[in-house]
Amino acid sequence: MSSMLSRRPLGGTGLAVAPLCAGGAPLGSMPQQFGYRTPAERGIATVRAVLDSGINFLDTANIYADGGSERRIGAALAEIGGPPDDFVLATKVDRDAEGNFSGDRVRRSAEESLERLGVDRVPLLHLHDPEHISFEEAMAPGGAVEALFELRAEGIADHIGLAGGPVGLMSRFLREAPFEVLLTHNRWSLLDRSADDLVDEAVERGVAVLNGAVFGGGMLARGPGESGKYAYREADEEILDRARRMHEACERHEVPLAAAALQFSVRDSRIASTIVGTSRPERVAETIRLAEHPVPEELWAELLPLAAPPECWQW
Repeated sequence: MSSMLSRRPLGGTGLAVAPLCAGGAPLGSMPQQFGYRTPAERGIATVRAVLDSGINFLDTANIYADGGSERRIGAALAEIGGPPDDFVLATKVDRDAEGNFSGDRVRRSAEESLERLGVDRVPLLHLHDPEHISFEEAMAPGGAVEALFELRAEGIADHIGLAGGPVGLMSRFLREAPFEVLLTHNRWSLLDRSADDLVDEAVERGVAVLNGAVFGGGMLARGPGESGKYAYREADEEILDRARRMHEACERHEVPLAAAALQFSVRDSRIASTIVGTSRPERVAETIRLAEHPVPEELWAELLPLAAPPECWQW
């Protein structure tokens, strides 16, 4: 079996997951974020490819493509009678279109997701992007965090995670609530090291860490010549310069930039699984190949010091 298909413990949850997790955002059609459309049949076929690949972990969210990602995952799962026994299906509760992220909304979000996915429970359920409300509002009695943990107590979710951006806020949530899993994105990559201390803190607390968006939305997959955006927005010149130098170093060593960007996360022993979004069936096997591509130590010695300076990080 490929080392990328072997199982790692997901913190203290008792779940075991592959080092690679299929990211569900591109499975729905989100051209405003990714710059392209994903036809429904291609999205469903991509889920089939994940199920056939040996990767046993798939992450999505209520909000992705207004539920389109979950519907396509549900369609593929229905073809085989539901998720395989060892398959870890994760989704996220989200605010609604009006920005409501109350405790009641958390419950409705979970109900919507279960219906779309065609399941009565999920192994992992995240609170998604709580930065869109205040910390006090999220933690208030009857608020989003309390509702999420109630869903675990009721058997709707086996385990509870936190998925978000700003590292200071994520750290505050970890200190105040017993989340079992942390999902950080765009903040632990070749270019941006914002989440380093946050990842350390999570591991010290026994919280499993998932790392997403290691390609920064495309720049570290296709190269700065193909994508001028990092984290879905136009990158400043310092980020572009660092990415160009990384690309050149990889070319000298005949290593795809995408392989180095992916393995930066996969080789980190603190990261339980690295989430990579795909929207084409053939990209599933390609991602596994990138994760296994030989990367010489000499290249790491060149790449790691090329991270952008802290003032350019997402934080």
